[in-house]
Amino acid sequence: MESSDVGGRQQGPIWHRKPGPAARRGVIVNIIHSVKGYHSKTIRFLNVAFDSSGDSLLAGDHQGNIYVFDLNGNRFNLVQRTMQACTALAFNLRRKTEFLVALADYSIKCFDTETQELVSWMRGHDSSVSSISVHGSGRYAITTSTDTAQLWDLDTFQRKRKLNVRQSVGIQKVFFLPLSNTILSCFKDNSVFAWEFDTLRCKYQLPTPVEGSALQYKVFAVTRDGRIFVAGGKSNRLHLWCLESRKLIRIIQMPAKVRAVRHLEFLPDSFDGGSNQVLGVLSQDNIMRFINIETCKLLFDIGSHEEGISTAAISPNGRYIASVMENGSLNLYSVQALTQEGNQPPPPTFKVVENRSRCPSEANKLTMRVTSGRSERPWKSKESKIQSRLLKLQVNTSPENKENELPGGLNKKRLRALLKGFGEYPAKYRMFVWRSLLQLPENYLAFSSLIDKGTHSAFVNIQNEYPIKSQKLLRVLQRTLSALAHWSAIFAETPYIPLLAFPFVKLFQNNQLICFEVVATVVVNLCQHWFEYFPNPPVNVLSMMENVLAHHDKELLQHLIKHNVTAQVYAWPLLETLFSEVLTREEWLKVFDNIFSNHPSYFLMIVVSYIICSRGPLLHCDQKADFEYFFHHRNNLDINVVIKEAYHLMETTPLDIHPQRMLDDFIPLTKGQYPVFNKYPKFIVDYKTQEWERIRQDEIEYLRERQLAHELEAKAQQWKAEDEAWYRKQELLREAEEQRRKMLLEEEEKLAEQRQRLAAVKRELKVKELQFLDASRRRFLKYQQEQRQMELKRLGDDIARKASMREQETAAAIRDVEVQRMELESQRQIFEQHLIKDQEAATKEMKEEVDACRRKVDLEDHLVQRWMEVDREEKQKAQKVAEENLAKAEQKRLDTDWRLRALHKLKGGDQACEKRYQEIAKLLHDNRVKEAELLEAMREAEEKKWEEVTQKKAQLEAEEKAAAAADEHRKQFLEDKMNDTFELAEKLQREDGCFERLCDLKAGCAERGAELQQESGNICLDGFSPSESSSHVSLGRRGEELARRERALLAGVRRLRQELASRARSGRSPARFTATKWTP
Repeated sequence: MESSDVGGRQQGPIWHRKPGPAARRGVIVNIIHSVKGYHSKTIRFLNVAFDSSGDSLLAGDHQGNIYVFDLNGNRFNLVQRTMQACTALAFNLRRKTEFLVALADYSIKCFDTETQELVSWMRGHDSSVSSISVHGSGRYAITTSTDTAQLWDLDTFQRKRKLNVRQSVGIQKVFFLPLSNTILSCFKDNSVFAWEFDTLRCKYQLPTPVEGSALQYKVFAVTRDGRIFVAGGKSNRLHLWCLESRKLIRIIQMPAKVRAVRHLEFLPDSFDGGSNQVLGVLSQDNIMRFINIETCKLLFDIGSHEEGISTAAISPNGRYIASVMENGSLNLYSVQALTQEGNQPPPPTFKVVENRSRCPSEANKLTMRVTSGRSERPWKSKESKIQSRLLKLQVNTSPENKENELPGGLNKKRLRALLKGFGEYPAKYRMFVWRSLLQLPENYLAFSSLIDKGTHSAFVNIQNEYPIKSQKLLRVLQRTLSALAHWSAIFAETPYIPLLAFPFVKLFQNNQLICFEVVATVVVNLCQHWFEYFPNPPVNVLSMMENVLAHHDKELLQHLIKHNVTAQVYAWPLLETLFSEVLTREEWLKVFDNIFSNHPSYFLMIVVSYIICSRGPLLHCDQKADFEYFFHHRNNLDINVVIKEAYHLMETTPLDIHPQRMLDDFIPLTKGQYPVFNKYPKFIVDYKTQEWERIRQDEIEYLRERQLAHELEAKAQQWKAEDEAWYRKQELLREAEEQRRKMLLEEEEKLAEQRQRLAAVKRELKVKELQFLDASRRRFLKYQQEQRQMELKRLGDDIARKASMREQETAAAIRDVEVQRMELESQRQIFEQHLIKDQEAATKEMKEEVDACRRKVDLEDHLVQRWMEVDREEKQKAQKVAEENLAKAEQKRLDTDWRLRALHKLKGGDQACEKRYQEIAKLLHDNRVKEAELLEAMREAEEKKWEEVTQKKAQLEAEEKAAAAADEHRKQFLEDKMNDTFELAEKLQREDGCFERLCDLKAGCAERGAELQQESGNICLDGFSPSESSSHVSLGRRGEELARRERALLAGVRRLRQELASRARSGRSPARFTATKWTP
């Protein structure tokens, strides 16, 4: 097993020598990514994905490095560094150079492998993306995470739809079904839904499995034709569903050592029509087993307990298997090597359970154990969609039936009947039918030996003669032609063999073995006697067709002979190109459906039929160039008519000229080794081969001699240059040696001088050191003496300073005592003055407050009396009251604005008042006009007004009670404050020795308070006493507040008097003053 390390390289070969088909356990190469340095380590690969052709592999590691491995070109390239681990890959987009990668930051990026640039960046997932499914057209993709699945348009890279589910359910996988427009969604609750891609309408839901056989689905796989759906999970059972019938058709039970399934994937086959039969099952033991779901036989397995597999991917052409190992490396397996008999393991022991009924008891009866040898076929139920009667041979079969029987269970006679009825085989099964009709042996070893011989020298520069745009198609054509040339030397000299092989190469480009065997079968059977006149065209075959044409359409043949048009012009172009130049793809496939189903002579008959059906245009041609153009280009001809005419020619042509008499029956290729093909003039081919070989050897010898001369010339030039360089180097060395010698002498002289100077400096330093030590000793002694003197002086200064400070402190204390005594005396006098002033201010304030309260009471009494008089007047004059109430209603609508304007106009003088009165009179006159209409409204307004008067009266009483309560509270507050003041003053007097003065002041204040109480009659105040500065401040603030309230009260009284006077002059009722609000 060859190992390849991509570490430290951005590109290079994958393997240095490609292993043959018999590689150990089928491993072609083991790829690792190691980092060498102080801490060597191996970077793990995480995901792999093949492109749509299966010849290129995309791999990503956990550091975000993305590699592309070209398996045909044996090259790898580092195409991107994403700097974060990838969680999913997709390499089968519509633009072949682009790929999708899902990263650990939940985003999806699209890169180009050629330009290595970022194409697009898609975001939208909130968790890690576990899978990417691309539509068959490559234009759409579905990305799946645990909580959502999103559909993307890969042309615009915009999200089209989003599938959300409940968190309790969760998504397992959402993917496209192959070859259809159906989306399959699998959820964690085992529900599976199918959706129409265009409308996203739910098409169907798979039913619940059989009771007793249910398992938790985790992994899924679908065949290429989209008919069989396989699901597995935490069990050793696999459920096979038929998506057409939507039924569970089979339950496969793996061996007991398989406890859980981690990955499922079908192994494609080019000739199974998409109905894949081989399924790869990766279990929890890291071994991937490949089983046949029909025969229930274990074919082979990969991986082991020591080298376990983490995940795997299979190429679409079924040639390679790429697996990510548990150790982080990447293994590439050859399917051809794995399917050899020598690598097959012993037969397995696992069960096959057919689902015939919903009853679990019957499910146990259907269990079949395969012990050894060939596995038995599972019993088919009548309800199953899979029919097997075509695969069973009858016991009593005739020789004719045996001759018609084909591999794969097909019958040639029935195929002909089907072809006759429909005109062609179904496109879905055409390749499978062709393989059965041609009875291809699929000799892998023989074909590999031909391929291993490399490119034949005759086809090294085939691209110059046949420039094909697709490099892949060119490589397949080159390999197929080289294999034919290695098989038989005649094909290396045949100029038309690329034209003959190209249609099959284009059709089977994904399976080169089948392509080669189809071309070889065509050459052996359809090209009989072609090479007998080599290098000339097959004159004998052309003569046979000319005889047939002369028998069925002599007029057309005479017309062709008349214009010198031979069979090499009208028949040979059709033969050597196999109709590929004159037919479309669909027509060509239909023609070869009939050719492969009949005798080889039918091929010649269909050529004659094409000529006869084209007689109309041909009879109008008279130039040889026109005939050549006609048989090298497509023409407007119904191919069904040509096929029908060919069958008519096969039946009506006489036996003496019938090509069937000259051509052998169909002979398939032999199994194991290909037959020897030597039906050609060997001496001509050998002579040409020898000449070509001689010319090639001469050319090689010439090139070798020229290369040798160039090498000798280059070596001579190299020797000359080396001699000159050596002489120059020796001269430079000599000059450098002389220069170094001179420099050495100069350095030695300088060193001697420096040593002398150093000795002199040392002597001077020694002398200076001794002098310095002596001076330092004397200076230290002097310093000690000075220190002692300074210490004595400092002690004397401290003593003198302390004595002086004691005297100053004594004098300052005496002065402070005197000043304190004077301050106390001045404070006592100031306190007495302030106390007297506060007492006088409080007395005056009490008097003013009593006067204000008396005036307030008188005013309220006056207002109440006035209101009672107005009430009596209104009762006497009912009509007048109605008019006044109407005016009041109108006046209420004007409200506060009118009052403000009236007050401002009163200040303007009598003239303004008269003008206002006239306006009011006019307004009253207008109101009287409307009196009859608004009588009811006046009554309602009157009732509302009386209610308002009642409310105002109640409010007035509440305010009076509040004022009485406020007075009581103020009285209590003043008493508390005076008591606090007296207590504080007594304390101060006790401290200062002035208790007698405090008692006198307290007695005087009590007497004055009693006098004030007798004068007010309803207000009782205690006397004031002196206090500290804080009490003085509080009394001052209280005095200011009382003064402010008194000023406000006087202002209100003045306003009330002015309003009463104005109303008296205007003759209006003063009842509105009941609404006046008084402030306490």
